[in-house]
Amino acid sequence: MKKISVMLIAWIFCAFALSGQPAQPYSFPSVPGYHTLLCDFHIHTVFSDGLVWPTIRVDEALREGLDAIAITDHLEYTPHDRDIPAVDFNRSYEIAAEYGSEKGLIVIHGSEITRDMPPGHLNALFLSNSNALKKDDPLEAIREAKKQGAWIFWNHPMWTAQKPDGMAELTPLHKQLLKENLFDGIEVVNDYNFSDEAFEIALKNNLTILANSDIHGMIEWSFPEPQTGHRPITLVFAREKSADAIREALENHRTVIWHAQLLAGTQEFLEPLIKTSLVVESAVYEPKTSVVSVTLSNKSSQDLFIENIGRFTLHNTGPFFKIKAGEKYVVEVKTISNLSQFELPLRILNAYIAPGKNLRLSYLISPEK
Repeated sequence: MKKISVMLIAWIFCAFALSGQPAQPYSFPSVPGYHTLLCDFHIHTVFSDGLVWPTIRVDEALREGLDAIAITDHLEYTPHDRDIPAVDFNRSYEIAAEYGSEKGLIVIHGSEITRDMPPGHLNALFLSNSNALKKDDPLEAIREAKKQGAWIFWNHPMWTAQKPDGMAELTPLHKQLLKENLFDGIEVVNDYNFSDEAFEIALKNNLTILANSDIHGMIEWSFPEPQTGHRPITLVFAREKSADAIREALENHRTVIWHAQLLAGTQEFLEPLIKTSLVVESAVYEPKTSVVSVTLSNKSSQDLFIENIGRFTLHNTGPFFKIKAGEKYVVEVKTISNLSQFELPLRILNAYIAPGKNLRLSYLISPEK
């Protein structure tokens, strides 16, 4: 009775913490041909070493505007099993999925295969039976997940508990896993940690790029302002809002990651995301001048930090400016003479297509006179 009371009090406390002012939902525009879905594929509950009941994970995600989460409790590490016996490793997913289906959130069945390095920790998604993955040999656990049709990614390769220098690196065992197609993605961001090395590994080995929270406590307490302001999120470009469509997108590497002030991904998918987020609303020459006011609108939830890299300088600012999330910004371009069209090339300083390489875009401006 005492154990039940303690768990009930904990659940009521978490529910009360979520009952205050709703969070502002995050949003990014759809890109041509795809819906932009906000996802977190690495989440823990009290059924392993997390601190909240599975339904709380659903409510947190809905408050933030997420479309999908994966419940990925550890298979080998269950410190709460004195209160919640670890007898069925499917149960946390089942609770969250039932509740999520009532609320309109996609919940994906996953588990974390938790081992020493190598291979470290891996998440298996789209499982049918987590219990079958409880095997002594990590390779056998991974192969069993693949037999179930799982999509697998390498967790926190930069984690200093397993890689003291924080440098993600493929070991011979990881190279073997890649050769056997036994994992498909890699976390470039986990919790607060970003890894250029993991980004490079993803690009060189055709792995899907992911950013996940690895959340254990309450989301709002774990990612407060001003450190990040939001959990790490994987933006998935899916043909529809469904678990099957998310899987198909992951298999085809259609992701961009959002971490703190940073967006990163391959140019193939980051460029259309920024182009649909950063839109030219209007362009008008000021009366009796050759200065054109260009109104730019940021339709995403991320502030965009921008550098003008064109041949025309700006009249109202230097080369660097910021457009806040959901707001508009006017740049005054000095074109020297009145032009029917001109190019406005920009470097997006917080959007990366490779380590150290910013995304560049060019807008064709047709001003009114």
